Amino acid sequence: MKQHKAKAQWNGSLKEGAGEFETGRGNVKTGYSFASRFGDDTKATSPEELIGAAHAGCFSMFLSALIDKKNLKADYIKTDANVTLGETDGAPTIQKIELTVEGKVPNLQDADFQQLVKDAKAGCPVSKALASVPEITVNATLKE
Repeated sequence: MKQHKAKAQWNGSLKEGAGEFETGRGNVKTGYSFASRFGDDTKATSPEELIGAAHAGCFSMFLSALIDKKNLKADYIKTDANVTLGETDGAPTIQKIELTVEGKVPNLQDADFQQLVKDAKAGCPVSKALASVPEITVNATLKE
């Protein structure tokens, strides 16, 4: 079994404090704050942005694997994630994740691409981990 690590540290109070995320390999190291999570601070990131990046990356790779199983090769799979953080029962909650996928796969018909996208949504490990999110949508476009 492959393990992947990350860490985070928070310093100070909730609203005035700040923190930092770091991946286990040290390839990603970035700050986060109350304002970057709930406000308009664009200098730092948020846990939800990292969840979106993880979901988009996993989804793209999983879809590519499904395309490979059809003995086809994707020129590219691009996935954007929009993670909506709202409030449920007075607590911050991820309420929705919208994935927008664009792929260019020679010799693949759109109907087959759309089915593979559905299969990727069901099978992607990060999608499975996020199963408690009330709404996950995927809009997919196959480019010629």
